[in-house]
Amino acid sequence: MTQTQASAFNDNFDRVRFIMVQPSHPGNVGAAARAIKTMGFGQLCLVDPQDPHVQHDPQAIALASGATDVLASARIVPTLAQALEPVTLAFALTARPRYLGPPAADIRQTAELSRDHLRQHTGTVAIVLGTERVGLANEHIDQCQYVCHIPANPEYSSLNVAQALQLAAWELRYALIADHGELIPHTEGKADPGKELATQDKVQALMAHWEQAIESVKFLDPRHPKKLVPRMRHLFTRKQLTVDEVDMLRGLCTAMIKTAHAAGFPVPEAASPSTPQSMQE
Repeated sequence: MTQTQASAFNDNFDRVRFIMVQPSHPGNVGAAARAIKTMGFGQLCLVDPQDPHVQHDPQAIALASGATDVLASARIVPTLAQALEPVTLAFALTARPRYLGPPAADIRQTAELSRDHLRQHTGTVAIVLGTERVGLANEHIDQCQYVCHIPANPEYSSLNVAQALQLAAWELRYALIADHGELIPHTEGKADPGKELATQDKVQALMAHWEQAIESVKFLDPRHPKKLVPRMRHLFTRKQLTVDEVDMLRGLCTAMIKTAHAAGFPVPEAASPSTPQSMQE
């Protein structure tokens, strides 16, 4: 991603606003701040909250869980109209079907419409959520361009307002980052040596150790080995063991031998890694 592309990418996140209308529970406001920050957004707007000092409420701060910067910077306004002033596309999140009013979209369509809008225009997208008890009023929905639904269980579609906001923030993030190949966390270029494939000498040493271990616990009879060892050798070779896997199996061999010795079983000598014990005749 070029510097110009990265700037535009980050700018899209800065142009998404989450609006909570008349929130009454401080904990939900704090949880909303956490949900927003977790998904890379930063704009939270509170319309006529029940507690005008909710940003300083201990429960809100506790449930923000490190997202106190988003909580502290939340804008508080008296009306939804004021919250929507810089917005060019608004979605009213509601669980109830509406026969009159804006067209409906599900939460994934909402994210896709938001992404396209942010690419094509310079304005701001808003997700509007209602009160914990009754949701959004018709007068609030009429100020939005779309009604947004989360396809939850129709027999029990009751989502906490902070949970609904988290789902909306996640879908928006997914839509915005899908084109940039950043869906899976990476290790910042740090290789894990344990995931490297084991070299043949390590695999052969494992096989010698393995043969000693299974003979110790009487699983292998060296006088009648049949095809047990070759089959196990084929199994390990086919698997293409990693360094960590070889070390783990060597640890298992050591434990088996120690257990056999503690039980009074004779422990055979280890075979040479290049010459399996069952082949020494």
